[in-house]
Formats: sequence, C-alpha cells, structure tokens
Amino acid sequence: MRKKIAWLVPFPIEGSGGISNIFYNMNYLSSKGFDCHAYVENPNGLKSSKEMKKIVESYFGPIIGKIHVGFEVDEKFDLIFATAWYTAKIVRDINQNCKKAYFVQDFEPYFNPMGEGYLLAENSYMYGLEPITIGKWLTHKLNKEYNNHANFFEFCADTNIYYPDNSIKKEKAVCFVYQPDKPRRSSAMGIEALGIVKHHLPDVEIYLFGSELRHHVWFPHKVLPLLSYKELSKLYNKCQVGFCISSSNPSRIPFEMMATGLPVVDIYRENNLYDLPSEGVSLAHQTPESLAEAIIELLTNEEKRNKMSNFSIEYMRTKSLEIGYQQMYENVLNILNDNTKAQVHVDKMYKEKPVVASHYLNQFILSTRQSISSLENIPAYKRNIIYRLLRKIKRKVLK
Repeated sequence: MRKKIAWLVPFPIEGSGGISNIFYNMNYLSSKGFDCHAYVENPNGLKSSKEMKKIVESYFGPIIGKIHVGFEVDEKFDLIFATAWYTAKIVRDINQNCKKAYFVQDFEPYFNPMGEGYLLAENSYMYGLEPITIGKWLTHKLNKEYNNHANFFEFCADTNIYYPDNSIKKEKAVCFVYQPDKPRRSSAMGIEALGIVKHHLPDVEIYLFGSELRHHVWFPHKVLPLLSYKELSKLYNKCQVGFCISSSNPSRIPFEMMATGLPVVDIYRENNLYDLPSEGVSLAHQTPESLAEAIIELLTNEEKRNKMSNFSIEYMRTKSLEIGYQQMYENVLNILNDNTKAQVHVDKMYKEKPVVASHYLNQFILSTRQSISSLENIPAYKRNIIYRLLRKIKRKVLK
C-alpha cells in the first residue's frame, strides 16, 4: 500500500517561492509513489477543494495529489508535515499515531519583532517534529540552538530554465530583488545602496523586480512586473550583477542567478555563510555603503566578474532541481524508517571576509574586537595577536 503524506500549507500567494517549493516537492514525492495531500489554509472562506485547487494551480501549475480546504486533517496518514510556524502546533496536536515532520524554509521568528510573535514562532522548533530544512544553515541553527536533529536538502535551480544564454547581449546593469512587502528582503537598504551606485556610476541601468508594489525611488530605474521563470532567466543573462538581500535564510534567487553565470551580492550574515560559495557570491557588511561598494567593485572589475561567472556556471551544473528533490525524498524515507537520530554537522561554505566600506571600518573592527573579547575560551595573548592583525587590516584598507 502506498504511504500517505499530508502537508499543512499556507494560503497560496502569487510569486511565493516558499509555497511553490512545498507544492513542487509534494509533486516529486507523488511521482515517487507517495499519496500526497495538501491541506491549504482557508482565510477567505472557500467552499470546495476544486475551487482551492484552481487557485493553487493558477499560481504554481499542475498539482499531483489531492487538495483539501482548511487544516482539518480528516484521513489517516503515515507522515504529516508542518510548513509554517503556526501549523507546527496543529500538527503536534493531531491525534494520529504517525510520523510528524516540519518542512523549514526560513528562520521564521525573524519575521516578527521580538515579542510574542517571535517567541511563538521559536516554540515551533520545540514540539518534537522532525525538521527537514532547505539549506545547511537552518539545520546547523536548529541542531545547535534547539538540540533539534534536523536534516537538509541543498539549494538548487532549474538548470533547464536558468542557464547562460550567449545570444543575450550584456548590459551594464544591476537587477535587484525588490519586495518591500517582505521585511527580510531589506528593500529600503537595497534602494539606498543602489542610489550610491547610481551616484558613482550614473550610466548603470537599475532593474527592480519581484513585486508589483511601487514605492518612491529617487534615482532613474526600471520596475519590472512579476516575471515568469524564463523572463527572469533572460533578465539575469543581460545584467552584470545580481543583488539580493536575504536575512532569514539564503534565498533561492542567488542560486538561480549563479546558474546563468550572474555574480551575486548579498549581506554578510550567518544565515548566508553555510550555503553560498565565496567564489560565486560577494557578501558585504550590512550597510548600504558596503553593499554599494561590493556592487561597484563587480561592475568595474571585468576580470573578477568573469571569474565568478565561470565558477558559478560550473558549480550550479551539479545543483539541478532533481538533486534537491532526491535529497528531500531520501530525508522522507529516513523519517518513515526511523533513521534520523544522528545529528548532522555542517561547516561554513563562505570563506571570504565581508566587503566593508571604509566609513564603517572603525565600527566593524570595534564590534569584531568586542565579540572576540566576549569569548572566554580564547586566551588573552591570542586576542592581542588578533587585535594587532585587525589594526594592520584597517591601515591597509584606509591607505
């Protein structure tokens, strides 16, 4: 008999990468012989599963499996997935003798200010569900901070869509994921960084994509409508730099950009250090000036751009969607077969130092020194050596 899997899914949003990822993985598991069901949130009071499926498929294409309206799980399953923090408690409390898992795509406490919303989202990692995360950082974080034995599948891209197209003429242009409705995308910070870029390089074309919202931007730019995947690939192929800010996990967008050979700029924070390769991505200190400096460096350094582009194309050849789906499939089998007890260790992938604008260097070195001083396991004589090295770095950068 086929194993049955249920997914509790947030109400679909057009253009949502996270929700599309749920349905695409569900489709893959269905193709592997699982009987998959999606129980979809119903804030609008839809009456029929047929109506819900029509909405889902209008955004994400054909869905293999059954669509249900609402979170009332009325059948017996072998495995039930939570897919958002507020579904985790519901899954925990479902009165079934089955496996219960948590499909984690972001550190969702970061979606809320510190307070009840943050804490409730954080509690979702403490309900005994078995997590499968997209990317290594979330597995590292859940293992380290919550003693939660998570496993991961890698960030991948559809290399049948995202690939280098030499027929498209390159422009001196930057494309930026502009989503002001998503605070984790730091759109205001990105716009300020691009304003600095435009001031220093006025001939650069700036493309904003990812949202139909229109906010005031004071420099010349082009706002693009919601694009199809093929249109996104064309955009990446004609730009010289891709710019994406993600602060709650890496986005899939840098990997899709890299698959086309587009060098990427993002912020240097822990969430980006475990999954993004330093040879294909430039991570900058979280200030607009530093982000602008990283972008300008790539726009004005053809040799570096070409080196990053060549690496990215080769790197992403081994990261097709099939690879990620297969890893997800193997994780599901491990959960069903009680083979998930060992804690997974992951190492940082990004090895370079952040790009730091000279204006912030003093503060950056001070904060580094303070963080070093707070580590009691570092002997004082070693800290003094590090201080001297940092001062040398500062002098070189400020020359």
